[in-house]
Amino acid sequence: MARVDIDPVALESGAFYSFLTSVVVPRPIAWVSSRSPEGVDNLAPHSFFTVSSVDPPIVQFTSVGRKDSLINVEQTREFVVCLAPEPLFEQVNATGTDFPAGVSEFDAVGIEREPSLRVAPPRVARSPVALECRLHTTINFGLGTVVMGRVVHAAIDEDVLEHGRPAIERLQPLARLGANEWATLGPIREITRISYRDWPGHYEGPT
Repeated sequence: MARVDIDPVALESGAFYSFLTSVVVPRPIAWVSSRSPEGVDNLAPHSFFTVSSVDPPIVQFTSVGRKDSLINVEQTREFVVCLAPEPLFEQVNATGTDFPAGVSEFDAVGIEREPSLRVAPPRVARSPVALECRLHTTINFGLGTVVMGRVVHAAIDEDVLEHGRPAIERLQPLARLGANEWATLGPIREITRISYRDWPGHYEGPT
């Protein structure tokens, strides 16, 4: 295998950003709803998104640059993470448009709102899952700011539940790849993880 060596310092940040987003794939999407102090509802996809903690329940997304989502969350300390489903692919992409801060993506793109239960920003009515969050902390790394929010309420469409658990085939989540590439669910593989005591050849010694 012939390797190409890359020094991040030697590249412009934009070039290495393109490299990273092409190899750290697929990335789940936080479709983040926030509300400005003036009452404008913002909605934007953020593909640097993951779970930070389960107890307490904390999720995080990264704002690359000073996006409206970040500014609103800093000022109001509330946001909602909605799952970005495949049937809303074009709408999710459209909310990534750089609309002015005074323009609501809900209205510009034609996305139906649904009231949240515990926070002010609305949910996306057609999104199967919504995580209502209050700001826990932010961490700045220069161009990127990590936003961590404590989940104070979760709402899920009963039609995507199977035996009381979210079914991945029914959620139909979108994922981001590199450049303008996106991914849908595709084939699913299932495997059971075994414990060390069941590992082939494991010997515990005399009992």
